[in-house]
Order: sequence, then structure tokens, then C-alpha cells
Amino acid sequence: MSKATAVPIDGADPLVVSMRCDTCGNIYDKGFTVLLRNGQKLAFDCFECAISKLAPCCASCECRVIGHGVEANNRFYCCAHCARKEGEVGLHDRASGGEAR
Repeated sequence: MSKATAVPIDGADPLVVSMRCDTCGNIYDKGFTVLLRNGQKLAFDCFECAISKLAPCCASCECRVIGHGVEANNRFYCCAHCARKEGEVGLHDRASGGEAR
């Protein structure tokens, strides 16, 4: 589905709104929606599905960037180490105290 949609469930309390997850298709009464900057509204049944759909992948190791990460030349990296592996310079993780490692 491209937009969050309430789904009626037979025999369920009509005041409880259930939504179909835009990632896995599960219908869940405790789901949540995310409103994107372009106005699109997405529904999810768990954070795992939201992360899978919305979080960028590291341009080096391909893990999902769910923390701050770093960005250079319109590419996302999970850490400065991965950015350096791809040839980016001048990026530092905050935990390193600003020193390249």
C-alpha cells in the first residue's frame, strides 16, 4: 500500500483502528504511521519494518544506518571508517574525539 489505511477486522472492536504494514503486510492494531516530508503517510506494525523501509543503507558495508552515521557526496555511511574505505576524507566519528583512526 502506498498510504496508511485503516483495515476493518471482523469481530474486532470498531473503535480500535488496525492498519496494514506497508513493509510486510501484517494487519496490527498497535501499529503506527510515519508522515514523510512529501506528505506521504506510511503505516508500520513495528520499528523493524519502519527501519527496513526508511533507513538508508551504508554505501560501503550495506548495513542499515539507524543512528547518526555520516554523509558525504550524497552517500550515507554507518561510520567514518566505512566512508574512508570508500575514499571519503575529512569525516570523523564523534566518539573518536575528532581524530582519524
